[in-house]
Amino acid sequence: MLYVAVEVSGVTQLDNIAYVVFSQSSIIKMFTGDTLSPLGERIHVEGMKDPNDILACRHDRQLYVADCDYCIWRVSAYDQSHIKWLIVTGTLHINKLSLTSRGILVMSWQPPTLCEYNTVDAQRLREVQLPQFVKWLHHGVETSRGTFVVSHQGTSQDKKQFAVSGLFTVVV
Repeated sequence: MLYVAVEVSGVTQLDNIAYVVFSQSSIIKMFTGDTLSPLGERIHVEGMKDPNDILACRHDRQLYVADCDYCIWRVSAYDQSHIKWLIVTGTLHINKLSLTSRGILVMSWQPPTLCEYNTVDAQRLREVQLPQFVKWLHHGVETSRGTFVVSHQGTSQDKKQFAVSGLFTVVV
């Protein structure tokens, strides 16, 4: 059993290593994937301020960390090198990340938006149009059919109601 005294903001696993990011920390801690024993190794991402989420991509062996609502860091699981991979400008506020068949799905909580980016060159591949009644986007995933399912707050009946919805229009 693992007990942590600070707020965990994201967890992901690549091979047999679990990577954990913490609120208001520039450190990614590493644990064994099966027993969650600390590995003692840490990845310090200089410049990372307040990570919201982390994901691991098996294809490119990279970790992607959403930071401070405005950027995503790419961190090599091989040599721990890192770069500020994507900087979001405008009104988007990055909240969560998810892998898709073609890249990374970036969720913005304000305004509620889904955008997919290519992992090779960080180019936006597509944007998913959400209904206007969605007030807060919590998370989203791509289905095997290429559609998207999201958890959110705000329905056509009640703006405070929580729901899971799917089959959204893709805007290129």
